[in-house]
Amino acid sequence: MSEEFYRIKRLPPYVIAEVNAMRAAARAAGEDIIDLGMGNPDLPPPDHVIEKLCEVARKPDAHGYSQSKGIPGLRRAQANYYGRRFGVDLDPETEVVVTMGSKEGLASLATAITAPGDVVLAPNPSYPIHTFGFIIAGATIRAVPTTPDDAYFESLERAMNFTVPRPSILVVNYPSNPTAETVDLAFYERLVAWARENKVWILSDLAYSELYFDGKPTPSILQVKGAKEVAVEFTSLSKTYSMAGWRIGFAVGNRQLIAAMSRVKSYLDYGAFTPIQAAACAALNGPQDIVEKNRLLYHKRRDVMVESFARAGWEIPSPRASMFAWAPLPPALAHLGSLEFSKQMLTHAKVAVAPGVGYGENGEGFVRIAMVENEQRLRQAARNVKKYLQSMGVNTPAANAG
Repeated sequence: MSEEFYRIKRLPPYVIAEVNAMRAAARAAGEDIIDLGMGNPDLPPPDHVIEKLCEVARKPDAHGYSQSKGIPGLRRAQANYYGRRFGVDLDPETEVVVTMGSKEGLASLATAITAPGDVVLAPNPSYPIHTFGFIIAGATIRAVPTTPDDAYFESLERAMNFTVPRPSILVVNYPSNPTAETVDLAFYERLVAWARENKVWILSDLAYSELYFDGKPTPSILQVKGAKEVAVEFTSLSKTYSMAGWRIGFAVGNRQLIAAMSRVKSYLDYGAFTPIQAAACAALNGPQDIVEKNRLLYHKRRDVMVESFARAGWEIPSPRASMFAWAPLPPALAHLGSLEFSKQMLTHAKVAVAPGVGYGENGEGFVRIAMVENEQRLRQAARNVKKYLQSMGVNTPAANAG
């Protein structure tokens, strides 16, 4: 009997789990840890969404199996969202499937369309499911940059010319987790043309579609003419409506991919709890003031964080979207590496951040900071960071002034 399982052998230790375990132990010991590590919204969903959940849950017939592809009303609600937000027409029967969060959706699609030995192009650094969902399915990953510039397309061309077998799938994620980079519609137009020419499927993760700042709405790849021929897109209610734990997301777009994913899901699950799906309908169809409210809140948190950390002696680029900042290590401490720096931040500054190396080798030298604490806590984190930097001999603005 083998004690080594094929898929488990392909999964390295989860680096971020080391910091998470330290954070949990510190909190269990009574320490006040400011958690900026996990992208876990600290805000509640809208009241009418919670009320709908309770209303439907009280119905005697609401507790049986649901539908693996999602109840019809929720698929229609998502199609309507794409229509009013992006001007994209979707058939809720053939071009929309409900997922249990975008993470499960990506994993299910990877299972449906990936054969052992297939080559998948995935960004590095990237959210782990963008690579490991396909590694678990047996694929080989070839990394491409996250920076959406000419070098990005040059890397795609190299991958097609020098990889055997030729890559068949490309994963994109903008606004990016973890780097918070954004793209415009012209980028997607170029990408769709490339994918059609090279016969490559595009899987677009648009989980942070509504957390954009500075008045620049995030586009959808499906706005591009012909995109449905090659692309599916994943979205989620987790961040938009502060419903992360509800695990409701969607895949929309290419009918062939949606059909394959729906078939696999029919073997794996019966869909999310029906009252949760009904409440998700209320989120998408009801008042949308919560979307703008959350966007403005994260925008303000971004400004507070960037300003207060800069005054503490740590310059962090201001993200244009998402709930994250992608922060280079302070130059004087870059030699520590992202994992050790994150551990020291937790131990000495009582601030949890996510080590960049946990998102791929190209994430080394950075940490991801999640804006999931209120402004007061962000300022407290900056004060703690300042003391830590000074204890490490790093010159801070106050020290220089003195």
